Amino acid sequence: MKKTESTPALFLAHGSPMNALADNAFTRALEDLGRRLPRPKAILCVSAHWLTRGVALTAMARPRTIHDFGGFPEALYRVDYPAPGSPELAERARKLLGGDAALDEGEWGLDHGAWSVLRRVFPKADVPVVQLSLDSGASARRHFDLGRALRPLRGEGVLIVGSGNVVHNLRRISWEEDAAPFSWAREFSDWVKVRALARDFEALLSGPAAGPGGRLAAPTPDHYDPLLYALGAAFEGETPSVLFDEVQNGSIAMLSLGFGL
Repeated sequence: MKKTESTPALFLAHGSPMNALADNAFTRALEDLGRRLPRPKAILCVSAHWLTRGVALTAMARPRTIHDFGGFPEALYRVDYPAPGSPELAERARKLLGGDAALDEGEWGLDHGAWSVLRRVFPKADVPVVQLSLDSGASARRHFDLGRALRPLRGEGVLIVGSGNVVHNLRRISWEEDAAPFSWAREFSDWVKVRALARDFEALLSGPAAGPGGRLAAPTPDHYDPLLYALGAAFEGETPSVLFDEVQNGSIAMLSLGFGL
């Protein structure tokens, strides 16, 4: 499939939920991205924070804002992102995925992996959003193939967004201000960036353990896997732009990539 007029496919880091409120280099980069992006008809977002058996899609008209975290300031729990849903997009995506995705009409909504970044890019919350779950039993190649199956949506005005972190090790996190990146975190994030820019998707499909420091960088695959949807949705020959590249809290890589920008 060749690229035609299409919306981009993005992999956006989200990091700490506090990025939803913070003013820092990362949040300003997201706001700048929002000013540069063409306005999509809708957004399909794959977040690291909705894990299911099999695949599910939010199919409600008004998805709720989910505060799926604990121990943060009260102001964060008051954040609402009242973007509309799109049952029509959910059904279209279900068909592209072969018809075996479940349609969730009320149980889920938009978790912080989705709304904490989308509220920076589209602060008016006026673009319909459908969230796609991560099948907890799927292989890396299966996630990539699902992204590939969804690629036609880019030609229909739908922005595809994977939200995660290629380095996400909460056991090693540092809450010190301006904490320096751990060497393994920086090294693995750089490896992912180089492989993505070279379109060496096969290396990235081998999983985090294939890269230097990968076992520390991604002890579980849930925050790495959303990257694979953006890679799968890329057109042949389409190389990504680096939207942001920093490590927060020592062990959380904020590397963000965009195809079709």
